[in-house]
Amino acid sequence: MKKHIDKVVSHLKKMKLPEFLKKINRNTIFVGVAVIAVVIIGVLFFNKSNISFEIPSIFGKSDSQIGKLAVDYINNNQLSQTPATLVSTSEASGLVKIKIKIGTQEFDSYASKDGKFLFPQAFDMTPKKDVAAAPAENNPAPEQNNEPVVKNDKPMLEAFVVARCPYGIQMQRAMADAVSNSPSLAQYIKARYIGSVSGNTITAMHGEAEAAENLRQICIREEQASKYWAYVGCQMKASGTEVSCAQSTGIDSAKLSACISSPQRGVAYAKEDFDLAAKYGVQGSPTLILNGATISENGFGGRSSDGVRAMACSGFNSPASFCSTKLNTAAAAVSFSATYSAASGSGTAAAGAGCQAAQ
Repeated sequence: MKKHIDKVVSHLKKMKLPEFLKKINRNTIFVGVAVIAVVIIGVLFFNKSNISFEIPSIFGKSDSQIGKLAVDYINNNQLSQTPATLVSTSEASGLVKIKIKIGTQEFDSYASKDGKFLFPQAFDMTPKKDVAAAPAENNPAPEQNNEPVVKNDKPMLEAFVVARCPYGIQMQRAMADAVSNSPSLAQYIKARYIGSVSGNTITAMHGEAEAAENLRQICIREEQASKYWAYVGCQMKASGTEVSCAQSTGIDSAKLSACISSPQRGVAYAKEDFDLAAKYGVQGSPTLILNGATISENGFGGRSSDGVRAMACSGFNSPASFCSTKLNTAAAAVSFSATYSAASGSGTAAAGAGCQAAQ
C-alpha cells in the first residue's frame, strides 16, 4: 500500500496542477484513507447491530420504503378488494412514482417524498395546444355552467364508473341519494360500467373482484331494476357486504346467479356498456354523459345529489316539476362510507379526480 501511495504522490507532483495539489504528501493520503475506513466500518457495525437501520433513513425514507407504505395503506384501508402489491418505485417530478399491481393489472400512483401523502392518480398539467389544464379535485367547487348542454324531451344522464374506484363510488352515492329523495329522477339517470370482455369473461381496471362486482351490479340493473339503487346504496357502505345487501334489498339470488353465469345475459349487458364507453371515449371513473355528450359536474354542484338533479334537469327541453326541488348540496363521501356526507363519512381518500385504466 505504501508503495502505491508513493507513486500517486510522485505522479501528482510531475503533473501541471495547482500548487496546493502538489503539496499533497503520503501522510495526507494515509489520513484520508483512514478517515474513510473508519466511516465505512462504523456504518457496517451499526447496520449489523441494528437490523432496522438503512443508510437512506439518514436522509428520510427511501423510495422503496414509501412504496411499501403506499401498498400497506391501500390494503389496510380496503381501497382494493384484491390485495395490492408493489412492482417498482422511481422518482418523477419531485414525487415518488409507485407502480402497483392489483390482480392482473398494473397502474401508477404517486406519493410525496416524506411519505405523508398518497395520490392515486396524477394529471399532467403541461400546457397542450388548445387545451386548458384542469384542476384535480375530489369535488370541484360549484361554479356557473358555461358549457352548451344537449337538450331532449326525455334526457338521460349516464355515469360511467367501476365498482371499486373511490370516486366512482362517490358518484354512485350521489346518484343513489338523489333517487332516494326524488324517486322520479330514477328514469333519467343510469350508472354504466367500464371494462372489456375476453372470451366470456369481463375484466376491470382494479382486478377480478371489481369485475365480479361490476357484473353483479349490471345484472341487477338490467333484470331487477327496481332494486338497483337500494342495493348499490347498501353495498357502498362497507366492503364485503354484497351477499347481505342482496338479501336485505330483496334481490332474487337465483335470477342474479343465472344472469351472471349466462354469456347471453350478464356478459352481453356488460359488453353494451363497454361498447358505449368506447364510443364516448371514456377513460376514467366517473365520466358523465348527458344525452350522448360528455358533461362535467363542475358547473352543477359537483358530486352531490343536488348536482345530479341539476345535471339531469339541464337536459330537458321543458324541465319536469321535480327539477325545482333542491336536494343535498354537500359533497358525497369518497369510497366506502356508512354515511352520505364527505364531512361526516369515513370514506376519504387522497385527492384525485377519478380512476383511470392502466396505460
